[in-house]
Amino acid sequence: MTGNGKGKTTAALGMALRAWGHGIPLFLIQFVKSDRATGEYAALERLGIEVRVAGLGFVPPRDDPRFEAHGRAAEEGLQIAAEVLRSGRYGLVILDELCYAVARGLVAEGAVLGLLEAADPSVTIVMTGRGATEGLIAAADTVSEVRSVKHGFDAGLKAKKGVEF
Repeated sequence: MTGNGKGKTTAALGMALRAWGHGIPLFLIQFVKSDRATGEYAALERLGIEVRVAGLGFVPPRDDPRFEAHGRAAEEGLQIAAEVLRSGRYGLVILDELCYAVARGLVAEGAVLGLLEAADPSVTIVMTGRGATEGLIAAADTVSEVRSVKHGFDAGLKAKKGVEF
């Protein structure tokens, strides 16, 4: 799921809920995001769904000295993802914001494509994030683009607990 609209992670979490309801083991890795005080994190934790946070929050520009630390965190997340995808333990693995991590240059597209190729074939992989590259789109079986028509942020509305986080 890619695009500039709101709802990519929300849609992936809907898939997680559906899989959980069918007893399918799942794992979620959040690239870029760093906040564990979100409603989705609390809900997933209560359901016993494994979540790893592999991000440091908003990504600074490439020339900012903090950019390198964001790249290291994303690379560590990619290593976790590789282990999880090869393990055969999970029927669904969500790589939240991985498309954005690739688009921003935190991880290489080739490394992600290699990860997908090495994954246990029985695993359904969901990737989210703005700016999905052509290579990621070509590798995917299904691609949905979430387009923003209107967003309250543009009118100065604040993020709402339970809606945006």
